[in-house]
Amino acid sequence: MVAVAHTVAFDGVEARDVVVECAVSAGLPAFAVVGLPDKAVSEARERVRAAFEALSIALPSRRITVNLSPADLPKEGSHFDLPIAMALLGAMEVIPRDTLAETVALGELSLDGRLVPVVGALPAAMAAAEEERTLIVPAACGAEAAWVGSCAVYGAATLTEVIRHFTGQSPLPPAEPGEVTGDPLTRDLRDVKGQERAKRALEIAAAGRHHMFLVGTPGSGKSMLAARLPGLLPPLAAEEALETSMIHSLSGLLDEGGISRIRPFREPHHTASMAAIVGGGRGAKPGEISLAHNGVLFLDEFPEFPRAVLETLRQPIETGEVIVARANAHVKYPCRFLLVAAANPCRCGYLTDPARACSRAPNCGEEYMNRISGPLLDRFDLRIEVPPVAYTDLDLPPSGDTSAEVAARVAAARAVQVARHGGALRLNADLEGPALDAVASPDAEGKALLSRVAERFGLSARGYHRVLRVARTIADLAGSDAVRKPHVAEAVGYRLALSKEV
Repeated sequence: MVAVAHTVAFDGVEARDVVVECAVSAGLPAFAVVGLPDKAVSEARERVRAAFEALSIALPSRRITVNLSPADLPKEGSHFDLPIAMALLGAMEVIPRDTLAETVALGELSLDGRLVPVVGALPAAMAAAEEERTLIVPAACGAEAAWVGSCAVYGAATLTEVIRHFTGQSPLPPAEPGEVTGDPLTRDLRDVKGQERAKRALEIAAAGRHHMFLVGTPGSGKSMLAARLPGLLPPLAAEEALETSMIHSLSGLLDEGGISRIRPFREPHHTASMAAIVGGGRGAKPGEISLAHNGVLFLDEFPEFPRAVLETLRQPIETGEVIVARANAHVKYPCRFLLVAAANPCRCGYLTDPARACSRAPNCGEEYMNRISGPLLDRFDLRIEVPPVAYTDLDLPPSGDTSAEVAARVAAARAVQVARHGGALRLNADLEGPALDAVASPDAEGKALLSRVAERFGLSARGYHRVLRVARTIADLAGSDAVRKPHVAEAVGYRLALSKEV
């Protein structure tokens, strides 16, 4: 007797269909799982055996063989427990085999028959929808998977509920999609005293998704500024929320079983490894740059990161995706993020502070900043010096606009950019080729200014185009249809600050 169930194996953010075949045949009593399973999948037979015993279901005294097809695809994770148990129940004729074949299942079994939450419910729901099958998941994963909306999702708390659902004794209710609202905005831009130029740069970065580099003495407010950037960004659109949540689902980061519309803000420590930042490790898991997809990646103490780690950021910044290539895995993840880097001007931190002059100036600053390569620095559109704030200014009342007021301007500028792309979720940072020439070409005075700057300071072709993109964003914030000389001048000012050519 052979029964077939379906589950998935994860290849990056893609969920690939896996057929779980269970055969009960004559022979000595045995329980074998084949099809390139890892240790967690091989141990499923013991969890299934114990769960059946807890439910007073006796395994047949025959040879039980479970095959995970395709057999050459590596199978990893404990989510194979439930489909293996369901296929075995189908082979034992406890549940109907025809209904079983129309269902995708994933979930871990505890020894008493309860279903334990697993990662990847959202990509699994996408795969089930493409195959026009229903999805059975642990109850705690139901709200997450149901957010897809294009396939029937049922959440079960125990294996008993799964059996009663398939036998028609007590059908499970469809799971309802959930949404994580997140914490209310508590970090307001007005909390930062002074730093008006840096606040303006934050607004431009948020409006066009331009990468930003902050340099200043310790305590000048670099981390405060970066922490307030998410409050300037609009909530994730439905398409963006789905993309981001699929990555977070694979990493087990979706709390409360729902989908968050808040843009991610990732701030890894400078001791993080290359696999932690870019992705890799066991199973080629997504790294911080992918977890920050559609959000903000903040790298504090930027020069303290290993040089090899920093250099791996160059290609993902340009392409918006990263390919994690290993001997046993070749996985692609999206990673379209807004990079904010912060650094002290030198190792001691006081190169630019006249009150506490660096004893090794200027060599200390040159050696420290030379840890950042020219090609990597060339990818930062906005380079800002963050001077120290006098302690007498800390008692002054808040100044400038609130985060809500700036966020409204950012949302309006982004709406203009989306409309310019015909409704596609693309921003000025994505402009290139003819599209860039069509919408970001400055007027005659602006073009003359940019030509003089490019010739005087030796701007690269990448730097030239990035200035145009920033100028286009500044024009959008100003409500201008054309890019004019003042917009170009402001963009050039951000570009040349901290530049190694100056």
